[in-house]
Amino acid sequence: MLDVYCTSGSSPTGENEADFVVENHGSSIFLLRPLTESARIWVDEHIGSDNGFQPYYPTVVIEPRYAGAILEGIREYGLTAVNQ
Repeated sequence: MLDVYCTSGSSPTGENEADFVVENHGSSIFLLRPLTESARIWVDEHIGSDNGFQPYYPTVVIEPRYAGAILEGIREYGLTAVNQ
């Protein structure tokens, strides 16, 4: 099973700086908040503001069933995500 809070450790940003923060808001939604320019670019290219209901864009509202795949894509791109 994929640990949605695991980080890749290969971010091109600072040593301790994450690219994204993942906020778990119960069983109904996750919020994926980009913290770096690289993260904002990733969100624009891979999710976009017109993908579902995105009232907080560039922070992305994610259904839990999609969180694992999205975070895997973030890691494959070489970015990091941490739980808050």
